[in-house]
Amino acid sequence: MTDPHATSTAQNDAQATGRIVGVNGNLVVTEFDTPIFQNETALVHCHDLRLPAEIVRIRGNRAEMQIFEDTKDLRVGDTVSFSGELLSVELGPGLLGQVFDGLQNPLYDMAETYGTFLQRGASRPALDRTQHWEFTPEVAEGEEVKAGSWLGSVPEGIFGHKLMVPFHLRGTYTVTRISPAGTYDLNTPLATLTGPKGESIEVGLYQEWPVKIPIRAYADRLRPTKPLSTKIRLIDTFFPIARGGTYCIPGPFGAGKTVIQQLTSRHADVDVVIVAACGERAGEVVETIREFPELEDPRTGRSLMERTIIICNTSSMPVAAREASVYTAVTLAEYYRQMGLNVLLLADSTSRWAQALRELSGRLEEIPGEEAFPAYLESVIAAFYERAGTIRLHSGDAGSVTIGGTVSPAGGNFEEPVTQSTLKVVGAFHGLSRQRSDARRYPAIDPLDSWSTYPGQVDREQVQAMHELLQHSNDIDQMMKVVGEEGTPLEDFVIYLKGEFLDQVYLQQDAFDPVDGATTLKRQSYVFDRLHSFLQTSMTFADKDAARSFFQKLTQATIDWNRLAMDSDDFHHQEKRLEQLVADVTDYA
Repeated sequence: MTDPHATSTAQNDAQATGRIVGVNGNLVVTEFDTPIFQNETALVHCHDLRLPAEIVRIRGNRAEMQIFEDTKDLRVGDTVSFSGELLSVELGPGLLGQVFDGLQNPLYDMAETYGTFLQRGASRPALDRTQHWEFTPEVAEGEEVKAGSWLGSVPEGIFGHKLMVPFHLRGTYTVTRISPAGTYDLNTPLATLTGPKGESIEVGLYQEWPVKIPIRAYADRLRPTKPLSTKIRLIDTFFPIARGGTYCIPGPFGAGKTVIQQLTSRHADVDVVIVAACGERAGEVVETIREFPELEDPRTGRSLMERTIIICNTSSMPVAAREASVYTAVTLAEYYRQMGLNVLLLADSTSRWAQALRELSGRLEEIPGEEAFPAYLESVIAAFYERAGTIRLHSGDAGSVTIGGTVSPAGGNFEEPVTQSTLKVVGAFHGLSRQRSDARRYPAIDPLDSWSTYPGQVDREQVQAMHELLQHSNDIDQMMKVVGEEGTPLEDFVIYLKGEFLDQVYLQQDAFDPVDGATTLKRQSYVFDRLHSFLQTSMTFADKDAARSFFQKLTQATIDWNRLAMDSDDFHHQEKRLEQLVADVTDYA
């Protein structure tokens, strides 16, 4: 792989410059006289402002660049300064708890410096250079290390943030100096490494990495097989997610995509949560920023924000910023994975990102694909989700990045290109239904259309039997809409009521209840086994009214059971009551 830190030959002596010859929305065409390279970043001079940009195509002595800011007042002849570097992020302690934009500018610091309305081109370092960290070395002089090896750690929240050998190095290096335990800032070199050719490398608490190049400083890549508990029963039981796997949540606007993501980020069994608001509406992004610091982390009892990073780009921001936010988020996720942590990346919504790609492709006058999306849309989406995965580090520890993306197809049409391109690469599909959303069924995931390729912890034969019951119940429901309840046999009506019972007491959850809002895998397995036993029982009723009355009682009793703490006396008393209710209508013939 090409060294991501390499610079063009033009940067050896002087900074390369160019001049604008055309402006088309967020796309700027510039002429240059000295060598530049693809995806190099630049600064476009607009009066006294410096607007960040990235080269997306080079033809002859002209380069086309996407601008990450509003291009108002740009003129032909304005100067462009090329950086000789790829679009990169800073990786080091101090990232957790932050809110960044797509270029990793810390928005809270920006607001303090520039006020509520940020000036175009304004920027701030992502990491605080003045903050000091308590460093503890983990290697000794003379030890051999590789890219990604741990040299020491500093405390960051509840984690030990690792000082790592720079990811771009290749081969084996020897530690020739390591600083003793003490307090240091980010600018202080803490270790010196000697390479195979005798070169000397100084290593500090932070490094930079290009966002569009995956971090691959690990020993091995593993197959995702261990279930990731989200504590949402419908997901964990019927359509599980694997730790290090991928999944998508497509659905129409207002169907609950953002709500599911926020609850997943709070209750999922992961160490670090990264939220990439890559083009959602401003109101939803503001709600996320306001609510996360107020949410209590079930693991620590402290603010959930202490182990969360938010990358914030709204649908009203420049299209180039949406693309940058996706890559910035996944790079930060890979970085914490290198520390042996389990990371959950939530991208909301990738449809906005795809629309940004479509707009840029149109300005580049590329041959369009389906619905005017670029022909390479599928490969771009696949490359993003492929950065998820479970890895084994050089130390023997394992880390993972799980990626969950929401898709907002127009009109809830799952046949549109973004949804279809995503379904080809993810391991689980949680399709939201407008009908279930309108019926106030939470979560609004359609249990008949969704699927997962990952193994779960609940007995699969029982899950298959209950899924068939839901399908049979739905078929009977559709039939009753034609022939009416009076034209439906009692046997079929009971099957319909069983399916409705399972939907109401297990597929739906009360997100506001402290117990029912988050169900552990242990409880899911136990409760699902009992419900499977109830629903497999042959029941006898005098008529449909008697059947309806029984299932109403059973439904309410089971909902009450869901709200009782497991292993409590009340829990077991309520379970016995359910068993008695079922025994009263059991056909023992």
